[in-house]
Parts: sequence; structure tokens; C-alpha cells
Amino acid sequence: MYPTHLQERTAASDGWLRRAATALALTAVSVLIGLTAGNALATNPTAAPAAQAWTPASLRTALAALPPGDAERGRVVNQQLFCASCHGDTGVAPTQNWPHLAGQKAAYTAKMLLDYQSRLRHENQGAALMHDIAVMLTPQQIADVSAFYAVQPAPRDDGTPRPVAAKDVSAEQLVRQGDPARLLTPCASCHGVKGQGGKLEASALAGQNPLYVTRTLLHYQSGARANDAAQGMRAFAKKLTRSEIDALATYYADLPAKLPADPARSKK
Repeated sequence: MYPTHLQERTAASDGWLRRAATALALTAVSVLIGLTAGNALATNPTAAPAAQAWTPASLRTALAALPPGDAERGRVVNQQLFCASCHGDTGVAPTQNWPHLAGQKAAYTAKMLLDYQSRLRHENQGAALMHDIAVMLTPQQIADVSAFYAVQPAPRDDGTPRPVAAKDVSAEQLVRQGDPARLLTPCASCHGVKGQGGKLEASALAGQNPLYVTRTLLHYQSGARANDAAQGMRAFAKKLTRSEIDALATYYADLPAKLPADPARSKK
């Protein structure tokens, strides 16, 4: 598990998030109005559609409906809508409270933004803040910022503390072989053998902030996060021990970010 001082730091961040949410969202509203005057997009969070669970088919349809993304326009979105304040200028988060987005699959980032818009993701104060930002994004901006993160080099050696798991737990076995006795499929079957990610909502995990991975798996395990289209992550996480969760978080954080060519990376 994480040292006590890290747990306290994470808990303390909730207060900061609560205070920052209003100021950051209001600033972003002003910027967006100046950039997209005349756009018909609703910016009132109460106008967001009710959360509706995805099916694999409806997710494919929603992602296919997004326009092609442009990474350079996405760089501008990252700066002007203050995404960089939490996720960094190039998608590497400056603190351990936020996920790295550098090297993330464009389809995954786009899906998360759609989930935040509809409040399908609402597991904590961070998700509430993301809703306030996401509801202001146009489909084009979602596609552009997703393309921007996808072409950034995945992080390595980010300096974040690693959790300590039991010595008898093999993260590599879970990643490559799973556990047939518990009907646990290998992580690599969706996320790739190098953590490079897969189709649709199968995220890239190589170099990810380990505190975020641990928190995500715990949210899936408890049901606080329920935005996986086929409920695969919830079913997987519920069968994991806490030591296995920590071991997987460290494994992916330390995974070399030498990934195979990604077609999205050529569309700069």
C-alpha cells in the first residue's frame, strides 16, 4: 500500500479540488466564449444529458461520429482550456493527483470526455471538475485534444512513488496470463503486452501514474466507477486483491514506453 503521507496528501487534494473547481470552470467558460462565439453548444452543466450506459455498439457509433482530430489544434485546446494545468503541457501530469494523458489512445480520451459530459463518470471530485470542463467542449475540440495527447511520447520515469505489493504477487503473470482459476483474463488481451492500449476504451497504461491506476481499479472494484461499456473492468477488478492492484500499478508505471507504431501518431 501507499505510505500514510501519500494517502493523506491524496485526501487533502479533495479540498483543493473543491475550491479549484469553480474558479477553473468559470475561467474556462470565459475563454471558450471568446474562442467559439456563436457556437450552439450548451455550457450549462444542468443541460448535460442524463447518464446512459454504453453498449459496445453505441460506443462505436459515438466515436465514429466525431470529426477527425488535429493534434496542433488540440495543443491549443490543451492550453486555452487549462487542461495543461492538471495534465501538463505535453500530457504528463505535474502532480500525482491526475493521470498522464501523453501517449493515450485518442479513442479512449474521447470516450472519457463524453463520459464526463454525461456524468457517466462521477466517482469523485476530480470527475465533477472534469464535467464542468467537458460540457464546454465541442465534438471538434474533443477530437482535437484527444489527437494531441495521442501523438505525445508516453511518460517514463515520472518520479511518482510506487506502491509496495506483496512479494508473492506477480503482476507480469496477471498481465500476460491472467488467472484461469479465477476466470481472470490477461490484462494484455485488452491493453496490449506493452501497455500500449487496444481498441475503443482499452486505454494505454505504459508509464501511467501508479496512484491513478490504483485509485481507478479500486473505483471499479467498489462500483464507484461504472463507465466501462461491457462491464469488463468492473468484473476484473472485483476479483483482485489489494496487493495485486498495487503490483499492477507499479508494473505499468515502470513499463518501458517503447511502443509499436500507432497510426494516430502520424496525424499531426
